[in-house]
Amino acid sequence: MKQTTSLSHKLARAACAAFLWLTAAAPAHAAGPSRIVSVGGALTEIVYALGGAERLVGVDSTSLMPAEAKTLPQVGYMRTLSAEGVLSLRPDLLLASAHAGPPAVLEQLRAAGVRIETLPEDYSAAGIAAKIGAVAALLEQLERGRELADQVQADFDRLAQWRAQSREHPKVLFLMAVAHGAPLASGRGTAADVVLTLAGAANAAGELQGNKPIGTEAMVAAAPDVILLTDVAANAIGGLEAFYRQPGIAHTPAGRQRKVFIVDTLALLGFGLHSGQAVLELAERLHGEPAVAADAGAGR
Repeated sequence: MKQTTSLSHKLARAACAAFLWLTAAAPAHAAGPSRIVSVGGALTEIVYALGGAERLVGVDSTSLMPAEAKTLPQVGYMRTLSAEGVLSLRPDLLLASAHAGPPAVLEQLRAAGVRIETLPEDYSAAGIAAKIGAVAALLEQLERGRELADQVQADFDRLAQWRAQSREHPKVLFLMAVAHGAPLASGRGTAADVVLTLAGAANAAGELQGNKPIGTEAMVAAAPDVILLTDVAANAIGGLEAFYRQPGIAHTPAGRQRKVFIVDTLALLGFGLHSGQAVLELAERLHGEPAVAADAGAGR
Protein backbone atom coordinates (compact mmCIF):
# COMPACT_ATOMS: atom_id res chain seq x y z
CA MET A 1 0.00 0.00 0.00
CA LYS A 2 2.91 2.31 0.75
CA GLN A 3 4.24 1.86 -2.78
CA THR A 4 0.83 2.72 -4.27
CA THR A 5 0.52 5.81 -2.07
CA SER A 6 3.98 6.95 -3.15
CA LEU A 7 3.06 6.51 -6.82
CA SER A 8 -0.17 8.42 -6.26
CA HIS A 9 1.72 11.29 -4.65
CA LYS A 10 4.19 11.37 -7.53
CA LEU A 11 1.31 11.57 -10.01
CA ALA A 12 -0.26 14.37 -7.99
CA ARG A 13 2.99 16.33 -7.93
CA ALA A 14 3.48 15.78 -11.66
CA ALA A 15 -0.06 16.96 -12.38
CA CYS A 16 0.40 20.03 -10.23
CA ALA A 17 3.76 20.85 -11.81
CA ALA A 18 2.32 20.51 -15.32
CA PHE A 19 -0.60 22.74 -14.37
CA LEU A 20 1.60 25.47 -12.89
CA TRP A 21 4.09 25.36 -15.76
CA LEU A 22 1.40 25.75 -18.40
CA THR A 23 -0.32 28.49 -16.41
CA ALA A 24 2.90 30.46 -16.11
CA ALA A 25 3.89 29.87 -19.73
CA ALA A 26 0.55 30.81 -21.27
CA PRO A 27 0.79 34.10 -23.16
CA ALA A 28 -1.14 37.03 -21.76
CA HIS A 29 -4.21 38.17 -23.68
CA ALA A 30 -6.25 41.08 -22.42
CA ALA A 31 -9.69 39.54 -22.75
CA GLY A 32 -8.80 36.02 -23.82
CA PRO A 33 -10.16 34.33 -26.96
CA SER A 34 -13.82 34.99 -27.71
CA ARG A 35 -14.36 32.67 -30.71
CA ILE A 36 -12.93 29.22 -30.08
CA VAL A 37 -13.03 26.14 -32.29
CA SER A 38 -12.26 23.09 -30.16
CA VAL A 39 -10.80 19.99 -31.80
CA GLY A 40 -10.75 17.06 -29.40
CA GLY A 41 -13.55 15.69 -27.24
CA ALA A 42 -11.63 15.97 -23.97
CA LEU A 43 -10.72 19.60 -24.66
CA THR A 44 -14.29 20.54 -25.53
CA GLU A 45 -15.57 18.99 -22.32
CA ILE A 46 -12.97 20.92 -20.31
CA VAL A 47 -14.02 24.19 -21.96
CA TYR A 48 -17.62 23.55 -20.90
CA ALA A 49 -16.61 22.57 -17.37
CA LEU A 50 -14.67 25.83 -17.03
CA GLY A 51 -17.66 27.93 -18.10
CA GLY A 52 -16.39 28.72 -21.59
CA ALA A 53 -19.38 27.46 -23.56
CA GLU A 54 -20.34 30.91 -24.82
CA ARG A 55 -16.94 31.27 -26.47
CA LEU A 56 -17.24 28.08 -28.52
CA VAL A 57 -18.22 28.64 -32.15
CA GLY A 58 -17.39 25.16 -33.47
CA VAL A 59 -16.19 21.68 -32.54
CA ASP A 60 -14.97 18.51 -34.20
CA SER A 61 -16.86 15.22 -34.52
CA THR A 62 -15.27 13.70 -31.40
CA SER A 63 -16.79 16.43 -29.23
CA LEU A 64 -19.79 14.50 -27.92
CA MET A 65 -19.90 15.63 -24.29
CA PRO A 66 -21.71 17.43 -22.89
CA ALA A 67 -24.72 16.92 -25.15
CA GLU A 68 -24.87 20.65 -25.95
CA ALA A 69 -21.58 20.34 -27.83
CA LYS A 70 -23.33 18.32 -30.54
CA THR A 71 -25.52 21.33 -31.39
CA LEU A 72 -22.53 23.49 -32.38
CA PRO A 73 -21.23 23.82 -35.95
CA GLN A 74 -18.99 20.88 -36.89
CA VAL A 75 -15.57 21.08 -38.53
CA GLY A 76 -15.28 17.34 -39.20
CA TYR A 77 -13.00 14.65 -37.81
CA MET A 78 -9.95 15.94 -35.97
CA ARG A 79 -7.38 14.25 -38.24
CA THR A 80 -9.02 15.43 -41.48
CA LEU A 81 -9.82 19.09 -40.91
CA SER A 82 -10.33 21.51 -43.79
CA ALA A 83 -9.05 25.06 -43.62
CA GLU A 84 -12.19 26.39 -45.28
CA GLY A 85 -14.50 24.79 -42.74
CA VAL A 86 -12.58 26.20 -39.79
CA LEU A 87 -12.10 29.67 -41.31
CA SER A 88 -15.82 29.95 -42.07
CA LEU A 89 -16.41 30.16 -38.30
CA ARG A 90 -14.01 33.13 -37.95
CA PRO A 91 -12.20 31.75 -34.86
CA ASP A 92 -9.60 33.72 -32.96
CA LEU A 93 -8.35 30.44 -31.44
CA LEU A 94 -8.15 26.84 -32.60
CA LEU A 95 -7.78 24.69 -29.48
CA ALA A 96 -6.46 21.39 -30.77
CA SER A 97 -5.46 17.94 -29.63
CA ALA A 98 -2.03 16.75 -30.74
CA HIS A 99 -3.88 14.35 -33.04
CA ALA A 100 -5.41 17.24 -35.02
CA GLY A 101 -4.42 17.63 -38.64
CA PRO A 102 -3.41 17.24 -41.32
CA PRO A 103 -0.29 19.42 -40.78
CA ALA A 104 -0.76 21.24 -44.10
CA VAL A 105 -4.20 22.44 -43.00
CA LEU A 106 -2.85 23.68 -39.67
CA GLU A 107 -0.19 25.63 -41.56
CA GLN A 108 -2.87 27.16 -43.79
CA LEU A 109 -4.80 28.26 -40.71
CA ARG A 110 -1.70 29.82 -39.14
CA ALA A 111 -0.96 31.62 -42.39
CA ALA A 112 -4.51 32.99 -42.32
CA GLY A 113 -3.86 34.46 -38.87
CA VAL A 114 -5.63 31.88 -36.71
CA ARG A 115 -3.97 31.34 -33.36
CA ILE A 116 -3.50 27.61 -32.73
CA GLU A 117 -2.87 26.09 -29.33
CA THR A 118 -1.96 22.41 -29.67
CA LEU A 119 -2.02 20.39 -26.47
CA PRO A 120 -0.03 17.15 -26.15
CA GLU A 121 -1.70 13.79 -25.53
CA ASP A 122 -0.25 12.24 -22.38
CA TYR A 123 -2.18 9.19 -21.23
CA SER A 124 -2.01 9.87 -17.49
CA ALA A 125 -3.57 11.90 -14.69
CA ALA A 126 -0.74 14.40 -15.09
CA GLY A 127 -1.54 14.72 -18.79
CA ILE A 128 -5.18 15.47 -18.04
CA ALA A 129 -4.14 18.05 -15.44
CA ALA A 130 -1.92 19.69 -18.05
CA LYS A 131 -4.85 19.98 -20.46
CA ILE A 132 -7.02 21.48 -17.74
CA GLY A 133 -4.28 23.92 -16.75
CA ALA A 134 -3.74 25.11 -20.31
CA VAL A 135 -7.44 25.64 -21.01
CA ALA A 136 -7.97 27.29 -17.62
CA ALA A 137 -5.17 29.75 -18.38
CA LEU A 138 -6.68 30.57 -21.79
CA LEU A 139 -10.11 31.15 -20.26
CA GLU A 140 -8.71 32.90 -17.18
CA GLN A 141 -10.39 30.38 -14.89
CA LEU A 142 -7.39 29.27 -12.85
CA GLU A 143 -9.15 28.51 -9.57
CA ARG A 144 -11.82 26.39 -11.23
CA GLY A 145 -9.05 24.69 -13.19
CA ARG A 146 -7.29 23.70 -9.99
CA GLU A 147 -10.54 22.28 -8.63
CA LEU A 148 -11.06 20.16 -11.76
CA ALA A 149 -7.47 18.93 -11.68
CA ASP A 150 -7.90 17.92 -8.03
CA GLN A 151 -11.08 15.99 -8.86
CA VAL A 152 -9.34 14.11 -11.66
CA GLN A 153 -6.39 13.26 -9.43
CA ALA A 154 -8.76 11.99 -6.71
CA ASP A 155 -10.29 9.55 -9.21
CA PHE A 156 -6.87 8.21 -10.18
CA ASP A 157 -5.84 7.98 -6.51
CA ARG A 158 -8.89 5.80 -5.82
CA LEU A 159 -7.97 3.68 -8.81
CA ALA A 160 -4.42 3.22 -7.50
CA GLN A 161 -5.77 2.18 -4.10
CA TRP A 162 -8.00 -0.39 -5.75
CA ARG A 163 -5.14 -1.83 -7.83
CA ALA A 164 -3.11 -2.30 -4.65
CA GLN A 165 -5.89 -4.54 -3.32
CA SER A 166 -6.44 -6.50 -6.54
CA ARG A 167 -4.81 -9.92 -6.88
CA GLU A 168 -6.04 -10.99 -10.32
CA HIS A 169 -4.99 -9.69 -13.73
CA PRO A 170 -7.33 -10.99 -16.43
CA LYS A 171 -6.08 -11.06 -20.01
CA VAL A 172 -8.07 -8.51 -21.97
CA LEU A 173 -8.15 -7.93 -25.72
CA PHE A 174 -9.14 -4.41 -26.72
CA LEU A 175 -10.56 -4.20 -30.25
CA MET A 176 -10.86 -0.79 -31.88
CA ALA A 177 -12.59 -1.99 -35.08
CA VAL A 178 -14.01 -5.20 -36.52
CA ALA A 179 -16.16 -4.22 -39.50
CA HIS A 180 -13.63 -4.56 -42.35
CA GLY A 181 -10.97 -7.24 -42.66
CA ALA A 182 -9.08 -8.48 -39.60
CA PRO A 183 -10.08 -6.89 -36.27
CA LEU A 184 -7.89 -4.00 -35.12
CA ALA A 185 -6.33 -4.77 -31.73
CA SER A 186 -4.65 -2.27 -29.40
CA GLY A 187 -1.11 -3.23 -28.43
CA ARG A 188 1.66 -1.43 -26.58
CA GLY A 189 1.95 2.34 -26.77
CA THR A 190 -1.79 2.95 -27.16
CA ALA A 191 -4.30 4.69 -24.92
CA ALA A 192 -6.11 1.36 -24.59
CA ASP A 193 -2.96 -0.34 -23.30
CA VAL A 194 -2.63 2.32 -20.59
CA VAL A 195 -6.30 1.92 -19.68
CA LEU A 196 -5.89 -1.84 -19.28
CA THR A 197 -2.88 -1.35 -17.00
CA LEU A 198 -4.78 1.21 -14.93
CA ALA A 199 -7.67 -1.24 -14.61
CA GLY A 200 -5.38 -3.98 -13.34
CA ALA A 201 -5.59 -6.11 -16.48
CA ALA A 202 -3.00 -7.69 -18.78
CA ASN A 203 -3.09 -6.75 -22.45
CA ALA A 204 -3.71 -9.92 -24.47
CA ALA A 205 -2.29 -8.10 -27.51
CA GLY A 206 0.80 -6.96 -25.61
CA GLU A 207 3.11 -8.39 -28.27
CA LEU A 208 1.79 -5.87 -30.80
CA GLN A 209 2.99 -2.28 -31.07
CA GLY A 210 0.24 0.26 -31.67
CA ASN A 211 -3.15 -0.57 -33.18
CA LYS A 212 -2.63 -3.52 -35.53
CA PRO A 213 -4.80 -6.09 -37.33
CA ILE A 214 -5.03 -9.41 -35.50
CA GLY A 215 -5.88 -12.61 -37.37
CA THR A 216 -8.19 -15.35 -36.17
CA GLU A 217 -5.36 -17.72 -35.21
CA ALA A 218 -3.51 -14.99 -33.30
CA MET A 219 -6.69 -14.02 -31.48
CA VAL A 220 -7.37 -17.62 -30.43
CA ALA A 221 -3.73 -18.02 -29.36
CA ALA A 222 -3.96 -14.84 -27.28
CA ALA A 223 -6.74 -16.55 -25.27
CA PRO A 224 -8.30 -13.40 -23.81
CA ASP A 225 -10.46 -13.81 -20.71
CA VAL A 226 -12.37 -10.68 -21.72
CA ILE A 227 -12.74 -8.80 -25.00
CA LEU A 228 -13.51 -5.08 -25.02
CA LEU A 229 -15.24 -3.70 -28.06
CA THR A 230 -15.58 0.04 -28.67
CA ASP A 231 -19.10 1.36 -29.06
CA VAL A 232 -18.19 2.55 -32.55
CA ALA A 233 -17.01 -0.93 -33.56
CA ALA A 234 -20.06 -2.59 -32.02
CA ASN A 235 -22.41 -0.31 -33.95
CA ALA A 236 -20.52 -0.89 -37.19
CA ILE A 237 -20.78 -4.67 -36.94
CA GLY A 238 -24.39 -4.77 -35.79
CA GLY A 239 -24.10 -5.39 -32.05
CA LEU A 240 -22.78 -8.05 -29.68
CA GLU A 241 -24.60 -11.03 -31.15
CA ALA A 242 -23.12 -10.29 -34.58
CA PHE A 243 -19.69 -10.01 -32.98
CA TYR A 244 -20.01 -13.40 -31.24
CA ARG A 245 -20.53 -14.93 -34.70
CA GLN A 246 -17.20 -13.56 -35.98
CA PRO A 247 -14.53 -16.17 -36.87
CA GLY A 248 -12.57 -17.42 -33.89
CA ILE A 249 -14.50 -15.61 -31.15
CA ALA A 250 -16.21 -18.80 -29.94
CA HIS A 251 -12.77 -20.43 -29.54
CA THR A 252 -11.53 -17.85 -27.01
CA PRO A 253 -12.25 -17.98 -23.27
CA ALA A 254 -14.03 -14.63 -23.62
CA GLY A 255 -16.26 -15.96 -26.38
CA ARG A 256 -17.08 -19.21 -24.61
CA GLN A 257 -17.98 -17.40 -21.39
CA ARG A 258 -19.67 -14.54 -23.30
CA LYS A 259 -17.41 -11.97 -21.68
CA VAL A 260 -17.38 -9.36 -24.43
CA PHE A 261 -18.11 -5.86 -23.19
CA ILE A 262 -18.94 -2.74 -25.18
CA VAL A 263 -17.13 0.34 -23.87
CA ASP A 264 -17.52 4.08 -24.37
CA THR A 265 -14.61 5.00 -26.62
CA LEU A 266 -14.38 8.68 -25.70
CA ALA A 267 -14.83 8.20 -21.96
CA LEU A 268 -12.14 5.52 -21.74
CA LEU A 269 -9.60 6.60 -24.35
CA GLY A 270 -10.06 10.38 -24.45
CA PHE A 271 -8.17 10.96 -21.19
CA GLY A 272 -10.40 13.80 -20.10
CA LEU A 273 -12.35 14.82 -17.02
CA HIS A 274 -14.12 11.50 -16.48
CA SER A 275 -11.41 9.03 -17.49
CA GLY A 276 -10.60 8.01 -13.92
CA GLN A 277 -14.26 7.23 -13.25
CA ALA A 278 -14.56 5.36 -16.56
CA VAL A 279 -11.57 3.15 -15.74
CA LEU A 280 -12.99 2.45 -12.26
CA GLU A 281 -16.21 1.29 -13.91
CA LEU A 282 -14.22 -0.89 -16.30
CA ALA A 283 -12.31 -2.39 -13.37
CA GLU A 284 -15.65 -3.22 -11.75
CA ARG A 285 -16.75 -5.11 -14.85
CA LEU A 286 -13.43 -6.96 -15.12
CA HIS A 287 -12.95 -7.92 -11.48
CA GLY A 288 -16.11 -7.16 -9.50
CA GLU A 289 -16.84 -3.96 -7.62
CA PRO A 290 -13.62 -2.17 -6.53
CA ALA A 291 -13.41 -1.72 -2.79
CA VAL A 292 -12.88 2.03 -3.16
CA ALA A 293 -15.30 2.75 -6.00
CA ALA A 294 -18.33 3.54 -3.86
CA ASP A 295 -17.23 7.10 -3.21
CA ALA A 296 -15.85 7.68 -6.73
CA GLY A 297 -18.24 10.58 -7.21
CA ALA A 298 -17.65 12.12 -3.80
CA GLY A 299 -17.30 15.88 -3.84
CA ARG A 300 -18.81 16.24 -7.32
